[in-house]
Amino acid sequence: MSSPRILICDDEPQIIRALKVVLRQAGFDPVPAETGEEALDKAAVQPPDAAIIDLILPDVDGIEVSRRLREWSSAPIIVLSAVGEEEQKVRALEAGADDYVTKPFGPRELLARLHAALRRSRPDGEEPAIAVNGLEVNFAARTVSRDGNEVHLTPTEFALLGVLLQNRGRLMTHRSLLTEVWGPAYGEDTPVLRTHIANLRRKVEPPGGRGRLIRTDPGVGYRFAA
Repeated sequence: MSSPRILICDDEPQIIRALKVVLRQAGFDPVPAETGEEALDKAAVQPPDAAIIDLILPDVDGIEVSRRLREWSSAPIIVLSAVGEEEQKVRALEAGADDYVTKPFGPRELLARLHAALRRSRPDGEEPAIAVNGLEVNFAARTVSRDGNEVHLTPTEFALLGVLLQNRGRLMTHRSLLTEVWGPAYGEDTPVLRTHIANLRRKVEPPGGRGRLIRTDPGVGYRFAA
């Protein structure tokens, strides 16, 4: 079985070298590119299994590369950049990126994000049940338990938890969560989302702060721990 091909696009040679080493050691086949157009050309010739794209490039920016890749490819896209402003993160995610990692990055974190993105992209269908850190969710039976004790969620809380779990590891923007759970008319109603997230955390997260499951990216959105 061939190694998954990972397109990496960055105009800094030292970053390219580092990513190649990290990816090869993890069993991936890195495909380097130094410009957005070169990345798009290489992707068109041999579609990658995933892409890691820098935000700032010498020709087109990483957001445009993500948008153009997403026109024909469903491969996971991780935007990697030293720019940490929430507006840029939201733009990248809305352009089709699956995640956003800020430089300087830790290799273990990047690989964890990459593995999570690849897992989500496999056409295995919805998982019938998920167990993570003492939390068990059975989607078919619509039941939730915490450390073996049943947890009662409202229909909205269950739907919100389901979206976060099915996209675990991925940063979900406020708008995407609101639209998917409540509908397009609620796309800007962030206070509603914050209230439900607070209620959900109180019900499903480990007591005493033992490892937060639903993590906040301030001003951008939430992700369920990978």
